[in-house]
Amino acid sequence: MEAPVIETHGLRRWFGAKRAVADLSLTVRAGEVFGFLGPNGAGKTTSLKMLLGLVVPSGGEGRVLGEPLGVRRARARIGFLPEHFRFHEWLTGRELMHVHGRLYGLDPAAIRTRTEALLARVDLTDAAGRRLGTYSKGMAQRLGLAAALLPAPRLVFLDEPTSGLDPLGRMLVRDVIHELRAAGVSVFLNSHLLGEVEATCDRVAFVKQGRVVHEHVLAAERDGIEVEVRAEALTEAALAAVGALGRGLRRDGPRVQLRVPSTETLPEIARVLVAHGARLHHLASAGQTLEQLFLRVMEGERPG
Repeated sequence: MEAPVIETHGLRRWFGAKRAVADLSLTVRAGEVFGFLGPNGAGKTTSLKMLLGLVVPSGGEGRVLGEPLGVRRARARIGFLPEHFRFHEWLTGRELMHVHGRLYGLDPAAIRTRTEALLARVDLTDAAGRRLGTYSKGMAQRLGLAAALLPAPRLVFLDEPTSGLDPLGRMLVRDVIHELRAAGVSVFLNSHLLGEVEATCDRVAFVKQGRVVHEHVLAAERDGIEVEVRAEALTEAALAAVGALGRGLRRDGPRVQLRVPSTETLPEIARVLVAHGARLHHLASAGQTLEQLFLRVMEGERPG
C-alpha cells in the first residue's frame, strides 16, 4: 500500500497567547482529492501554511511526501495556489510562467513545453503575451493554477481556487482537479463553496476551533443517492418497476429504499408508483447535503 502523501499527528501552532491550531491530525492518500472545511477563524490557513513549510509548528509532527514538514526536496514536488496572491503586473502571463519554472529548478526546454501546454489548458494562450496588469481576477486565478502545475507535482494545494471565477471558470478548475486525480496526483482543497467540494472531493475534514472534529467520505455518494419511499398498496409489479429505476431495493412494509443515479429519478419513481395504483405518502432522498452536514458539525451535533 502506497504511503500517505500527508500525515500529521497533533500539529499545533500558537501566536503569542493566541492558539491558531489546537490539533491537526489527518491523513491524505495518494491520488485523493481531500477537502478541508471550516468557518472563518478555524485555523485552516495556518494549517495549510504548516503543511507547506511556511509556518513552523509549535508542537506535534507531520510528514508531506514522505519528508518532514518544510524539507526542500519535498516542496519541489508540490504545487500551491494561494487564496490571496499578487503577481508582478509588468510581466506577461508567459513570462510569469517562465519565472516560476526557474524557481522550481526546471530546465529551459521543460519550462517552454509545460508553459505552452498549461496556458492552453487554462484557456490563456491568446492572453499569454499580455501584461498581468491587464488581466481580470479570473484570468489571474487561472494563470495561478497553471503556475501551480508547472513542476508536474505529486501534491497540489488549492486555497479557494474558484473564488474569482465565473461558472465556466469553475467548471474548468473542476475538470483539472478530476484530471489530476486520474493521473494519481493528490489535491488538498480548501474552499467555502461546498457545491464545488461536493462535486470534486473524495473525502473531507471539518475543522473547528483549531482541530479536526469530523471526517466524511464523499466518493461513494457520487455513485448515486439513497431514496426513501413510503406508499400503500405496493404490488409486486410496482416494486419491480421501481426497482428497475435503480438498484439495491429494500422493503420494510410500506417503506422502500433504493439507490438511484440522481434526484432527477424521483419524479419517474412517483409516476411509476401512481401508474401501478400505489398511494404515495413520502418520496425523498435519504441522505443529507454537504451543507447540511457542515452546519450540523459546526453546531456540535453528532453527524447522522
